[in-house]
Amino acid sequence: MGITITAQEKAILQKVAIPPRPEALIKIGEEAKKPEPDVSVIASTISADVGISAAVLQVVNSPVFRRSKEIQSIQQAVMTLGLKRLLPLVKSVALKTSMGSAEQLADFWDTASKIANAASISADLLNKTALKDHAYMLGLFHNAGIPVMIMEYDDYRDIIAMAEEGGWQSVADEERTRYGTSYTTMSAVLAQKWKLPAVMVETIYYQQDVEGLYTSGELSATGLDLMSILKLARHGVHYEKTNSAADTEWEAVEDAVLERFDLTDADMETLREQLVEKMSEQ
Repeated sequence: MGITITAQEKAILQKVAIPPRPEALIKIGEEAKKPEPDVSVIASTISADVGISAAVLQVVNSPVFRRSKEIQSIQQAVMTLGLKRLLPLVKSVALKTSMGSAEQLADFWDTASKIANAASISADLLNKTALKDHAYMLGLFHNAGIPVMIMEYDDYRDIIAMAEEGGWQSVADEERTRYGTSYTTMSAVLAQKWKLPAVMVETIYYQQDVEGLYTSGELSATGLDLMSILKLARHGVHYEKTNSAADTEWEAVEDAVLERFDLTDADMETLREQLVEKMSEQ
């Protein structure tokens, strides 16, 4: 389906500092597209970027990947996980390092990491293992426009505070009135510039516009699965933080998600308990 950028948004986006893809990612992407990618070239390119390589090793040795032995080098990570699993992870950690380690973004990245982990766990619990790595990447990228908005607009934290009270859908109109765009559009454009798969760009774009989405045909079957996993992950993080199932964002999509995965209310209760339990182990 693609994403729609208005003329006003195009003008705004030309002025906004969207982090470019790191040179390492460009080189890795070019090599990965070849009929027979040279694994050693990809491994050495990742290793040459100290920030990215350190972050990748930290993640692949985390409980999410459940490895019995510690992975000690990028070369070993490539050989153990394979390019298909490793490249989404590299893009995810590169995003964080590209925006720096500003203290004002510490809480944002902490939450994004929790959602990414929860999305990966959710994919497993829903027997959607093939989507596990994309789910992790989606968890980190889906809100990537928020740090961009924070750095661009001094009062954007007002919007965040309002969203924390009533959910992001409740502030959508105010956000567009103030800035002429939204964090979801900004996130989708960033994902597009970073060459994420089109289905992920579209999922990011529609994440707060879910009314009728499950029957409109605007998202593919994979996109709807990813959207459902993302919503479940966000709900799990919310539940863990508040110890309450009351969640306006989840309530807006719960019925569609349960139908998507053929779950009963009782199934959902069990799934949520399993998700929170596994999150607490990490």
